[in-house]
Amino acid sequence: MASAPAYDVVANLGDLVGYGASPNEVVDRSRSLGHIFVRGNHDKAATGLLSLEDFNPLAAAAAVWTRDQLTPEHHQWLHELPHGPVVLEGVPEAQLVHGSPADEDAYVVSIGDALVPLLAVTTPLTFFGHTHLQGGFFVNGSSADGFRPEYRTVGQAESVALQLKASTRYMINPGSVGQPRDGDWRAAYALFDTEKQVVHFHRTPYNLKSAQERIFSANLPPRLATRLAAGR
Repeated sequence: MASAPAYDVVANLGDLVGYGASPNEVVDRSRSLGHIFVRGNHDKAATGLLSLEDFNPLAAAAAVWTRDQLTPEHHQWLHELPHGPVVLEGVPEAQLVHGSPADEDAYVVSIGDALVPLLAVTTPLTFFGHTHLQGGFFVNGSSADGFRPEYRTVGQAESVALQLKASTRYMINPGSVGQPRDGDWRAAYALFDTEKQVVHFHRTPYNLKSAQERIFSANLPPRLATRLAAGR
């Protein structure tokens, strides 16, 4: 978070562990940054709460490896992470989920996926994770669509602002710090200005080579390291 602008609260939308080679370090760092979490499917898989039958072979192998690496304390803490939606204290217009408000494991990747939850919820703003795709969807009664922030470079720190509009419901994915899947290798996150009702999407470069080397050294599937460079 050294590259982030000033902020008051950090919220984590799940999948803290599951692909990288430093699960205990990630849990420690995440807990030191804040106390607002919703669990992800990889958190559940690594702690025995979710079957690996529907995971692809790479994800399943990483989940088993992670389960063996976690300290007892971290295993218990991940096991007890809350099921979304979680409401942000003092921010009644926003809620936090992993997949969608109705199903924490649902993949919302298109406006077709988003339309039902957007029409069903009364909360104007839902932040979600799971897909690792930065961007989101909206509906305002007369129209519905998806959006992705457009950046100018592929290697520098950048941000793109989205002004939220009245009488509009949003599902917004801040992206993934460690496993982006939108073709941009940089770490992704978002900052919500509650006073101005603006969501700032951010991308920032990180030490990609170091992350890859730790994965290779841990004897995890090499594809988990090489895919980081492509953001896929």
